[in-house]
Amino acid sequence: MSEQSAPQRPVPLVGDTTSAQQRRDDPAGWAMLPEVVDALAAVVGGRRDIRRFRPDPVPDELLRQVLEAAHSAPSVGHSQPWRFIVVRSQTTRDRAAHLADRARLEQASELTSERAARLLDLKLEGLREAPVGVVVTCDRRTPAAGVLGRATFPDADLWSCACAVQNLWLTARALGLGVGWVTLFDQAELADLLHLPDGVVTLGWLCVGWPDERPPAPGLERAAWSRKAPLDDVVLQERWPDDSAPPAPPTSHLRGPEPGRRVDGTDDTDRLLSPPEALGALDRALHLARAAAGPDLDTGQLVLVGADHPVTAHAVSAYDRSVTRDVLTSAVGGISLGAAHARAAGLDVVVVDAGVGEAHVEGAVDVRPHDPRGDLVTTDAMSAADVRRLMDAGRRLGAGVPGIAPGLVALGEVGVGNTTVAAALTCALTGTPAADVVGLGSGADADIVARKTEVVAAAIDRLGHTDDVHRMLAAVGGPEFAVLTGVVLGAARAGRPVVLDGLATSVAALAAVGIEPSVQAYLIAGQRSREKAHGLVLRRLGLEPLLQLRLRAGEGVGACLAAGMVLQGMAARRMTVRTSLRTAQRNA
Repeated sequence: MSEQSAPQRPVPLVGDTTSAQQRRDDPAGWAMLPEVVDALAAVVGGRRDIRRFRPDPVPDELLRQVLEAAHSAPSVGHSQPWRFIVVRSQTTRDRAAHLADRARLEQASELTSERAARLLDLKLEGLREAPVGVVVTCDRRTPAAGVLGRATFPDADLWSCACAVQNLWLTARALGLGVGWVTLFDQAELADLLHLPDGVVTLGWLCVGWPDERPPAPGLERAAWSRKAPLDDVVLQERWPDDSAPPAPPTSHLRGPEPGRRVDGTDDTDRLLSPPEALGALDRALHLARAAAGPDLDTGQLVLVGADHPVTAHAVSAYDRSVTRDVLTSAVGGISLGAAHARAAGLDVVVVDAGVGEAHVEGAVDVRPHDPRGDLVTTDAMSAADVRRLMDAGRRLGAGVPGIAPGLVALGEVGVGNTTVAAALTCALTGTPAADVVGLGSGADADIVARKTEVVAAAIDRLGHTDDVHRMLAAVGGPEFAVLTGVVLGAARAGRPVVLDGLATSVAALAAVGIEPSVQAYLIAGQRSREKAHGLVLRRLGLEPLLQLRLRAGEGVGACLAAGMVLQGMAARRMTVRTSLRTAQRNA
């Protein structure tokens, strides 16, 4: 057959139109144009883990574009196991931020002190600030043997989802969006938050939004956490070397408010003539206080709540119950230790009698229980009706006391025997055994600690398992704990930052978070006391304390010291010289 009469090679209308000869003659013919290659290199090199975000919304069309890119990722056996949960609800984002704060503190508690400090310096506020969260999940319910490629590599479905994350991340970077990948979660807790079925797992939470930073290098490198390894250290030829193996990976160093207002605070402090986060943990408390109450916050109140406890009949305290009345009466007169520290910090004092002795403490706000009270071991501490009544009274106090200017709220308590109650509530709320929770209290000896442990264990046995916080407060709580829980709830609803004191106020805050998780965004841990369980409760709250002075004073002393620091810090911010916007723009 002549060359002229030979038929043309069939060319498919769909699929690969090239011939074997074409591919042989030009092996590099599939390469894209140099400008495309350069653009890809710029996107890959410019990808960053963003931690600060603007509150501005992300247009739906841009979000869909990055999700389309993620959905275009390669997957084992073309299984496409990824599922993307888009979260816009601030309530859900606040709850996720609380889980991450808690996990961060749990991890930091296992680190060396230097590494723990660096971990705690890392900013996770993107969970609250970024307007969109994208949780990448992997649906693993299909048996591995039924997916091409997973029978031999069962985790290839997870690798596929990681490819989807990378596609999303790079596309977002090209579009000018920021992405922060947060994996500081207990996976079961995150799954519960999102109602994931069994067999569907998460790869973490992607914060997506317009970045409020433009980092020139990866954040962990700039924070001196680690350095990028040279390429030659991670590339091996043909096989793993028999003798001179490459170095092992780095050793593991195994601890709200509306987003726009949070970002306003960082905008404002960026103009201060000081390095970012110059005041460490205090700067973060100041960001929270400003976001909750605004830049002019300059006042506050100590809400000091006192009550007696029938549990003292079991000899769990070194002091007589009458001491509670003496301290609360002195507080009304302004001469107790807590009241004196409140005045020194510039705080008003609101003294609350939640059930002291047989008669009302003159001059204190009266929110005493109406029904009989029990000793925790044989009977409930309070009736359910009293719990509701006292919590409602606390909410009103947290929202603001008539005639007293609003501001931050520092919490304090007085009550002989209430470290036993606090320990019992801690066990109920966290599921921790009594022996791991009960501490010394004030003036206790070994015998008292042993009795406290027995009492707490008996109280928890009688309570049994429950997830109902109101039931816990009734069974093993106390009147001041119900009031303080209400104060936290009321203050948060009113947009007032809450400064916690010792174990008792912190466990009341944990109860409040159990009822309304978003209040965690309004909490500041004033101190970590010497009580055994206090560190555990603060970690569950996801809070880093401002002070660690080994206090046993109670009465809100630690909260007052910390509140004074917060108010002084706010005042100092208002007085500190600010750089001009023109200078900031020139240096950008």
